[in-house]
Order: sequence, then structure tokens, then C-alpha cells
Amino acid sequence: MISLLLRTILFAVVIPATVIVYVPWLLVERTAALPADGAAWPIGVIVIVAGAALLVICWAGFIVDGQGTPAPYDPPRRLVTGALYRRVRNPIYLALLVILIGEAIAFTSWALAAWLAIMAVSFHLVVVVYEEPDLRARFGGAYEDYLRSVPRWIPRR
Repeated sequence: MISLLLRTILFAVVIPATVIVYVPWLLVERTAALPADGAAWPIGVIVIVAGAALLVICWAGFIVDGQGTPAPYDPPRRLVTGALYRRVRNPIYLALLVILIGEAIAFTSWALAAWLAIMAVSFHLVVVVYEEPDLRARFGGAYEDYLRSVPRWIPRR
């Protein structure tokens, strides 16, 4: 369990952090964006924290339920369908997008909003072209049942 946690943290520092920390920081720095005035800053921070909480819940599911990590090179050994995965098939990507929405609000930055749009399209392509075929191959009928019962992007109740 500790090994999975450490491998997940290592993955998080490299891949997701690039999407939600490193690139946004460069965009804010290059566009000289400042924290928003008024209510936008605290609202953005609340959205960022909510997205981060969702991300941690998702990663915990990969470690505990899936006995693996969210890293494509170290995937879960079991199909993860609990917690947030009962509502939507791709909650990690949605959590990352929520964080990016919060950053765009907190800095009222069009550059961050553009990055959000680029990442949303990229996530969709990764899911459709790579992840879904890979999961079909690894988990077969169980994944097909999951596809039929849980939506890809818009969470259900």
C-alpha cells in the first residue's frame, strides 16, 4: 500500500502537476496575470480546492480498490468502479478540469481558459483513442458493462 502511494505521488508530481501547476504558472507569469479582484479570487480558490479534493478521492480509489496507480505505466490491477467512478467514468480528468476552471477564475485569465479548453479536448482524445480500448482489452466484459451503465463525462446522480 505504501509503495502504491509513493508511486502515485511520483506520478502526480510529473504528469498532473504539469497540467495544473507548471503550465498554468508559466501562462500566468508570461501574461502578467494578477489574482482577480473582488469575489473572483476566493471563488476560484474554492473551486481549486474542490477539484483537488476530488482528485485525491480518485487517486485513493486507484490505490485501494484498483491496487495500482493512475499512471498508464503502472495501472490498476482491478477495474475501479467505486466512489466517484459510480457517477462518471473519468472523474480524474474532470477533477483536473475543475482545478483549471478555478485557476482561470482566480486569475480571470483568458490564457488559462484557453489552456482549459485545450486540455478538455486532449483528455477526450486520450480517453477515446487510448484508455477505453486499453480498458476493454484488460477488463473485457466487466468494462463493457461499466461502459453501458456509467456516462463518460457528465456525472449522473
